[in-house]
Amino acid sequence: MSKIEEIRKEMVAAMKNKDKARKEALSMLLSALKNAQIDKREDLTEAEENTIIAKEMKQTKETLESCPAERTDIIEECNIRLAVIKEFAPEEMSEEQINSEIDAVLAELDIETPTAKDKGKIMKSLMPRVKGKADGKLVNQLVAARIG
Repeated sequence: MSKIEEIRKEMVAAMKNKDKARKEALSMLLSALKNAQIDKREDLTEAEENTIIAKEMKQTKETLESCPAERTDIIEECNIRLAVIKEFAPEEMSEEQINSEIDAVLAELDIETPTAKDKGKIMKSLMPRVKGKADGKLVNQLVAARIG
């Protein structure tokens, strides 16, 4: 079952349970997936679905971070949306898993002590391996820590 079908089924259940906040969060996620599918003009692959879900999660987190503290309505809405999106998001890689991928890339590129000049090569090989499974910011920080 594709994520679109899964989310649509959950949305129907939320409507039946009169859970307006959950229904709205699912609706936003569903529309993002459907828009991407329309743009592509064919069904999305699981990796593409996961990328879109991760993008929605990132946007919601950014909204939450930039929201003034007195706007509790927006904060509450973002927290509900994040909880719903996490249900459908792919499992995030841990720091240990990312570090083992970095080790594998360093071994492939035959780099023993990475320098700042090597960072571009490392990231170019590493990002396709972790795309959609790890936060890019965290990956960048872990690679930077190895270089220092």
